[in-house]
Formats: sequence, structure tokens, C-alpha cells
Amino acid sequence: MGFSEAFRFPRKAAQSLAALPTTVDADRAAAAAATASCVRQLQDLQYLLYAENRRSLLVCLQGMDTSGKDGVIRHVFGPLNPQGVRVQSFKVPSAAESAHDFLWRIHQAVPAHGEIMVFNRSHYEDVLVPRVHATLPPAVLEERYEAINAFERHLANNGTHILKFFLHISPQEQLRRFGKRLKDPARQWKINEADYSARALWDDYQRAYDTVLQRCNTPQAPWFVVPADRKWFRDHVVAGILAEYLAGLGMQPPAPRADMERIRELYRAELAKWPAARPGAADE
Repeated sequence: MGFSEAFRFPRKAAQSLAALPTTVDADRAAAAAATASCVRQLQDLQYLLYAENRRSLLVCLQGMDTSGKDGVIRHVFGPLNPQGVRVQSFKVPSAAESAHDFLWRIHQAVPAHGEIMVFNRSHYEDVLVPRVHATLPPAVLEERYEAINAFERHLANNGTHILKFFLHISPQEQLRRFGKRLKDPARQWKINEADYSARALWDDYQRAYDTVLQRCNTPQAPWFVVPADRKWFRDHVVAGILAEYLAGLGMQPPAPRADMERIRELYRAELAKWPAARPGAADE
């Protein structure tokens, strides 16, 4: 069983987050080695995606505070070529963003052909937060679920592949990470009182995520639930799913657009003038 099959939602009888684990027993050293291998594979696959320049990849990262969205970006996407990777965070909408429909700011950030775009939080915040805090009526939320599915279908129809990850941590692990932040002056800038108020709504957020996972989980934009209590295993799973998916696209380097025979003639002519530049000459 591959990563994609193992962690795609729903799995067997598990129709809710409560039925899914936040940690999995695994060998840490073996997982770290496999993650490094997947990241190297991703580097090659990103090169092909960029070279083809006819499709793109959108990755949505969601999860409770401290679930590891920044960590995934740093460890999985950080080693990739920054020319072809962008990261966009979505916070509380600005006045200008609020003056438009909720997907307006999202559409402006989608990847161009050849790019990988990572959303650190995403358009799903615009259904999760209003549901938990009851700032929108249920009928409007229903319209938004439908709008999200239509939006993602539109992107997929235009060459954007979409993978969505929910980083699944336990409230105990979140509190442990809060404690580490509290003790580390270098991390205290991340502390916010809202983190603790959100903990009081933990069950409400889990139910809101359940609805999102059930209502907005489609073949063209699947959800994966990643056990995230162990950071190294979280990175292992995300890197593995990405590598599996991109490898399955069967990407190939594009055919050269130049007249290769003419290029070879020009190269040979230049090499005759600069024999020290011939391959291997510098090592002789």
C-alpha cells in the first residue's frame, strides 16, 4: 500500500477525525532516510514540472495551531528550487479582500504552469472559522462548500493538480508544543492568546473539519489526513504522497525547440577555437 492510499480520507470505516490516529509506530531512522530519498525525488520531479510548463501543483496545508504547517514547508519544500515554488499564507481577510467574494484573494495566488504553490492555511479558513464562531448562517456555508468544489474543479480542468493535507495532532501534543514555545525566548514571538481560546473550541473545530473533509473531498482535489504528533513522521508522509503523485504524472522533458543539428555545428566550430573547453579537458 502506498502513501496516498494509506492516508487518503476517508479510510475504511473512518469517516471522522476522531477515528483516525494522530501518531503511528514507525522506525525514526528509517523514516528519516526515506524522507530524504523522497525529497531528492521531488527535486527531480519539480525540475520536470517546471520544464514541461503545462501544469501546476497546488498544495493546501491545514491543521490546528502547532500542527506543523511551517515545518512541512521548511523540511519538504525548502530543499526544492525556489524559482518554481511559492508559499502563500492566508490570515484574517483585509478590508480590500473582504470587499470581494471569499475566493477572490485565493484565485490571485493559484500557481502558474510549471509552479508549485503551497497554501499555509487556505480558502478552507473561510468555512471553518465562520462555522465554529457562528458568523455565517448555515445556508451561506452550504453555498461556500459548493463554491469551493466548483473552484477546485475549475482549477483542475485548467491543469492545476490539487493535494490537500490535514495535519492531525492531539490536544495533548499541541499543549506540549505550547510549553516548548513558552520556555524558548526564540519562539515566544509565536505565542498568541488566541491559541488558547481556540483550544477551548477544539471539539467544534474537529467537527468543522469533519464537514470539510466530507463535503470537499473529490477525485480532483483529495484530502489526506496525516498523523502529525511526530514531526519526522509527518514530513515522511507528506513527502511520500507528493513524490508518489508527481511520479504518477509521467512527466517528461520537453522536446528541444532549437535546431539541434545547427546547434551542434555551432558548438563544434566554437570548440575548434577553444579546445581546452572540450569535455574532460579541465581534468587532464
